[in-house]
Amino acid sequence: MGLFEKIFGTPSAKELKKIEPIVDEVMSLEDKYKALSDEDLKNKTLEFKELLNGGKTLDDILPEAFAAIREADYRVLKMRPFRVQVIGGMVLHQGKIAEMKTGEGKTLVATLPAYLNALSGKGVHIVTVNDYLAKRDRNWMGKVFEFMGLKVGVIVNGMDNVERRDAYDADITYGTNNEFGFDYLRDNMVIYKGNMVQRGQNFAIVDEVDSILIDEARTPLIISGQSDKPTDLYEKAKAFASTATFRYLDPNEKPISPLDFDKDMPEETVDYVIDEKGNSVSLTELGTRDAEKFFGVENLADIDNIEIMHHINIALKAKALMKKDKDYVVKDGEVLIVDEFTGRIMYGRRYSDGLHQAIEAKEGLDVRNESMTLATITFQNYFRMYEKLSGMTGTAMTEESEFREIYDMEVIEIPTNKPVQRIDYDDEIYATIAGKDTAIVRDIKECFEKGQPVLVGTITIEDSEHLSRLLKKERIPHRVLNAKFHEKEAEIVAQAGRLGAVTIATNMAGRGTDIMLGGNPEHMAMNDIRREVEDETLLPNIEGHENTDDPALLAYRKKYHDLVEKYKEEIKEEKQKVMEAGGLHIIGTQRHESRRIDNQLRGRAGRQGDPGSSKFYISTEDDLMRLFGGEMLKNLIQKYGEGDDVPLKHKLITKRIETAQRNVEANNFRTRKHVLQYDDVMNQQRNIIYGERKKLLDEDNIKSQILDMIDSEIDFIVDSAAVDFDKTAEWNAPAAALELERVFGVVPKEADTPNAMKEEVKDLILDEYKRREDEFGEENIRNIERILLLRVVDEKWMDQIDAMDQLKTGIGLRAYGQKDPVQAYQIEGSQMFEDMNREIRSDFLRFLFHVEDPEKVEKKRMSKNIKEGASDKQQTIKRQAPKVGRNDPCPCGSGKKYKNCCGRNE
Repeated sequence: MGLFEKIFGTPSAKELKKIEPIVDEVMSLEDKYKALSDEDLKNKTLEFKELLNGGKTLDDILPEAFAAIREADYRVLKMRPFRVQVIGGMVLHQGKIAEMKTGEGKTLVATLPAYLNALSGKGVHIVTVNDYLAKRDRNWMGKVFEFMGLKVGVIVNGMDNVERRDAYDADITYGTNNEFGFDYLRDNMVIYKGNMVQRGQNFAIVDEVDSILIDEARTPLIISGQSDKPTDLYEKAKAFASTATFRYLDPNEKPISPLDFDKDMPEETVDYVIDEKGNSVSLTELGTRDAEKFFGVENLADIDNIEIMHHINIALKAKALMKKDKDYVVKDGEVLIVDEFTGRIMYGRRYSDGLHQAIEAKEGLDVRNESMTLATITFQNYFRMYEKLSGMTGTAMTEESEFREIYDMEVIEIPTNKPVQRIDYDDEIYATIAGKDTAIVRDIKECFEKGQPVLVGTITIEDSEHLSRLLKKERIPHRVLNAKFHEKEAEIVAQAGRLGAVTIATNMAGRGTDIMLGGNPEHMAMNDIRREVEDETLLPNIEGHENTDDPALLAYRKKYHDLVEKYKEEIKEEKQKVMEAGGLHIIGTQRHESRRIDNQLRGRAGRQGDPGSSKFYISTEDDLMRLFGGEMLKNLIQKYGEGDDVPLKHKLITKRIETAQRNVEANNFRTRKHVLQYDDVMNQQRNIIYGERKKLLDEDNIKSQILDMIDSEIDFIVDSAAVDFDKTAEWNAPAAALELERVFGVVPKEADTPNAMKEEVKDLILDEYKRREDEFGEENIRNIERILLLRVVDEKWMDQIDAMDQLKTGIGLRAYGQKDPVQAYQIEGSQMFEDMNREIRSDFLRFLFHVEDPEKVEKKRMSKNIKEGASDKQQTIKRQAPKVGRNDPCPCGSGKKYKNCCGRNE
């Protein structure tokens, strides 16, 4: 704590002081609510709702509502939130982030603000990091809300629309960030309102808020469909990459820039340069010449060869920078992304811009077709839609500025219920990885021999398996948890506190699962039940508390609860032995780029005042040290180092490590902020499109809007042909007539002036519109209009997403012309959005005025077949020219895409 904070107090302390009187009031009501019968306590929910309906606010009823749910927590779970947990609940209700240490009962804390805000009837979303935690918390905490008369739902992967809608209609809904986000996107793609599942974004409590709002914020949610582009270019680019020569850029060497090519630089003797620090690859002049020869093109920089250049770049990146068992795993013939912060597999997510296909080619797998983006949103912009957003985590202070700047959320440190007893040892720094490995194994062996449980955190799957091999040589029994074995994640981590347990886990695998000294009785009981249950469909409901008449399920539930009580007694002795051995010992095998991830790992030990310890082992050959340590670190090591096996201890070295972490964190923040700046442009457009879609879904009759669209389209077509009419007294009447016929199917007579044509054609078009209303019938035409407009909007919006992606890919080059790329993206993107809206209007009206009644079309076809005779031989028409893709340049030479030029009518 700095001098300023010692004198004036921390912002958290000031905030806590403000809410102390309300906390006092909540605590003072404990005896009053203890005295209530179950029935009277349950009736409080109706009483609170009546108060809200009568004009009271949530803040007005907060003390009473918190007191009521505290009592319900105790009666149902035998756990009454402590004072510090009430403080945490108030911070969440205020739309802030509560930083609470591991083991402080964050899950129980959430019951307080969730109950209070659910009383409004607008819905509360509790967001977890995986399906397991969503189901667990729904079954565990959900029974408290149900006891108080509220409805609780859960959203997990694999549910259908009916189940999802029912879960969202509940007062409180548990689910993952992915499920909530994807449901929002899917809701904005439906044709009928009845197919929507969400009912808005009111209040969200985000568990592990730093993981969801910071770590996962770099990768947007994308709903995609298959593209028809060929995939052979990925294989050819892979072949080039496999023969290309390369060198690594020294961490202190300046990366290559297009601006440097004009300078006096030494000529490269390799095809490409790998910049590990910047996570990029750069083709050299020699590499460019070799690529031109390999692909048989004269000039790789030519606009016609941009696609080849893109495939070369991603093939080189896949080969040089994307590491198997670190960035991704290959499982069942599929490339699966590994979350670098949690070590979990990110199911359903694929790298964009063809990188995923390039990795498939690299690994010798079937290259899947490129995907076409149908809908997309970043987590930042999804969660910023909530009227009130809150979160809880054990580590958020290091990212406080990002939470405030991006989400307008304050981070408040909540004091622990019991003093933290964990000992955090100084880092041990070794010159080599081999020296570090020896020290780690020695530390684990010493702990194992005295029965002290050890949790070892590694950054990559490769590191976890390497350490496992070393422990096997020493014959130390252990369990490994990484993305390859994620299925047993919660079970493995839950038992990491048992006597003599050694657990190796990638980063924060198992985050959200409490490590209890001596063992976790719930998991032990469930394992016993799992071995007995023949009908596996019963398993998810055994821990639940929903009403059931199933005798088998009731029997297993009783057995489960009896086993939990039995194991609670049995682990008391084991827990005592573990505490005497020093509690859980945490070992970090290297420092992460983010201090927050290191703090999360440390925080797994020392829960609820338990003893524990932590130590990080570092090598100067670790990626963080090698890439970001700089010359200063090398000089310090040379000066103070005493050999590979002797740890280096110097304040300057420790300070340099923290500086390196701060630099990387700042760089990562800039990257996330940069991504958000671009998505903010898309988000403005997305909000407009989705807002208009919602209006279409809500309205049965859009005739008045269509009449306005007709007026606007007539004006646009005629005015476009009469730009200089006032100056030249001439205008291109034939062009206007041709376009009016193409869109509306009516042929106007010759007119001397634009206004005369507008008046005449409007009457013709309205007559045609009336004729179509009579032909289809009032109800039918209204439905056709709404569905047709929704389909045109969706198609054009997908094209716009694709166009904006392409614009973003090349917009960075504007920086070399002293232009702000983001500003250029905003200006050009806005113009593209205006063009899209005009195309929506034009295409919709063209389709509307050319659509035919299906029954009449069928009658015409049948009549034509009868006249021609069924035995007439069908003629095969062969294409005389190669097929032109919708996104390819138009063959007419206009410079536009085919879909925006000659292909508009297809």
